Amino acid sequence: MKQLFYNWTCRLSLWLCCWLGGLSAGFMTRNSRPNIVLLMADDLGVGDLCCYGNNTVSTPNIDRLASEGVRLTQHLAAASVCTPSRAAFLTGRYPIRSGKWHQGLSCASRNDHCYHPLNHGFDYFYGLPFGLLSDCQASRTPELHRWLRIKLWISTAVLSLVPLLLLIPKYARWFVVPWKVILTFALLAFLFFISWYSSYGFTRRWNCILMRNHEIIQQPMREERVASLMLKEALAFIDRYKRGPFLLFVSFLHVHTPLITKDKFVGHSKYGLYGDNVEEMDWMVGRILETLDQERLTNHTLVYFTSDNGGRLEVQEGEVQLGGSNGIYKGGQGMGGWEGGIRVPGIFRWPTVLQAGKVINEPTSLMDIYPTLSYIGGGMLPQDRVIDGRNLMPLLEGRVSHSDHEFLFHYCGVYLHTARWHQKDCATVWKAHYVTPKFSPDGAGACYGSGICPCSGDVTYHDPPLLFDVSRDPSETRPLNPDNEALFDSVVKKIEAAIKEHRRTLTPVPQQFSVFNTLWKPWLQPCCGTFPFCGCDKEDDILSTAW
Repeated sequence: MKQLFYNWTCRLSLWLCCWLGGLSAGFMTRNSRPNIVLLMADDLGVGDLCCYGNNTVSTPNIDRLASEGVRLTQHLAAASVCTPSRAAFLTGRYPIRSGKWHQGLSCASRNDHCYHPLNHGFDYFYGLPFGLLSDCQASRTPELHRWLRIKLWISTAVLSLVPLLLLIPKYARWFVVPWKVILTFALLAFLFFISWYSSYGFTRRWNCILMRNHEIIQQPMREERVASLMLKEALAFIDRYKRGPFLLFVSFLHVHTPLITKDKFVGHSKYGLYGDNVEEMDWMVGRILETLDQERLTNHTLVYFTSDNGGRLEVQEGEVQLGGSNGIYKGGQGMGGWEGGIRVPGIFRWPTVLQAGKVINEPTSLMDIYPTLSYIGGGMLPQDRVIDGRNLMPLLEGRVSHSDHEFLFHYCGVYLHTARWHQKDCATVWKAHYVTPKFSPDGAGACYGSGICPCSGDVTYHDPPLLFDVSRDPSETRPLNPDNEALFDSVVKKIEAAIKEHRRTLTPVPQQFSVFNTLWKPWLQPCCGTFPFCGCDKEDDILSTAW
C-alpha cells in the first residue's frame, strides 16, 4: 500500500512539475529573450506562395508558418534611406549569418575584411561574401558586367587606334613622332586589354567564393552543393546552441538566378525551373522548422520569413521566364516604387505569443525587423541617427490596430521615386510616383529591352505626380487626378511636405557606388592561394547528409 501511494505521489509530483514547467515556459517565452530565426528569400515574388493566393504552387512549409503565425499583406521591401547598425547584439552570444552577405568585404587590403559579417556583429559566418550570378555556373553564359564587357571591347579598340593614328603623320612626314611614344601607347592598350580580359576570364574563379568566418573554403565554389552545405551549417548551428538564446539569419540563394536546383526537385512544379527552385527552398524551410520541433524549441523561437524584394521580371532564357510572380501588383524588382517590386511576403511565428492565423493589412517594412528584434532582445537602439523602422510587436500582438508608419519613401538607388501616405484616421493608403521607369518594348510590363530599369536618365518624371489609392487600387491601374479625386491637391501637398521633412533628416555619406569604388582593384580581390591563380576546396567531398 505504501508502495502504491508512493508511486501515485511520484506521478502526481511529476505531472505537477511538467504542468508548472510548461506554464513557466509559456511566461518565459514572452518575458525572456527567445531564439530568433530569420529566413530571407532572394527575389521571391509575393505571388509565388500558396499562402498569398497562388493555389498552383506547392509551398506547404511556408504555408505552415503562415497558418501558425501572423501574415502581413502590405509588407514592403526596404522603403527608405536607413542607416541602422547591425543587430547582432540583440539575442545574446551566438548570432550567425548563413547565406549571401552582399555588403562588401575589404577596404584597403585583401584581408582586412572591414565589411565582413564578423566585423559587423555576427559571431559566425558561412556563405557567399558576394552575390550569386550565372558566372558561378560554368555551363551558363556569364552575367557579370555584360554591358561593361561590350564597353571593354569598344574602349580597347579606340585605345588601340591611337598608336596606329600616330603612325600616319610619321610616315606622311607631317611631323616627327618618336617610336617610344607609339610603343608606349601600344603597350598601354595591350595592358588595358589584358587586365580587363583576364578579370572576365577569371570571374568564376575570383568571385564565386564560399567562406567560413574569415577563411575561404571553396574557390571557385561548387555551386551545385552550396545550398545543401548552407542548410547543413544552419541545422548544426541550431544543435550546437539549442540551449540559446541564439539568432540565426539564413539568407537563401533561392530564388535568384541561375536557379541552382537539386535533381530531386527538378521537374516537380508546373512553373519550370523557377517553380522547382521555389519548392526546394520551401523544403529547406521545412527542414529548419522540423529541427526546431525535434529540439523542442518551437515555442521559444520567433521565426520570420520574407524576401528582399519582389520577383524580377526581365530574367529570361530564350522564351522561358526565369523570374517570379508578383501577383496582381505592377512591376517587379528594381523598378523604383511600383508595388510588384517592393511588396513582399512577411510572416512572423512565435507560438504562445502571437495569434495563429492572424492577417494584418497594415503597411509594414523590412526596416521594421531591426527595432522589433531590438525590443524583443532587450537591446538599445542607437540614439545618434534616425531609425526609419518601427517596432512591430504591438501590432503583431494586437495591442494596437494600426501601423505606426504614416509615410514611407521608396528609392531607386539614391533617387526618390515614390512616397506612400497611410492616413492615420482611416485605412486609405495614398501613393505618389514622381519618377517611373520606361518599360520596353512599348506596352511591356518591364524593361525587357535593356534587361534592367535605370534609376535615372531614361525615366519618366511626373509633375504633378502619378497618384494612386492602393487601398482600393492595389494594381495601380487607375491614376487619380483633380477631375476624379476631390482630395488630389490636398493629398499631394501633404505628401510633398512629408518628403521635404524626410530629406531634412538625411545625412550625406560617401557614395558606395562611386566611379572609383566600382573599379576593379586587384589588391582587394579575395584569394585562396597565389593571386591571380586562386583556388582551393577545403570542404569534404562527402555529400551533405542534410539532403
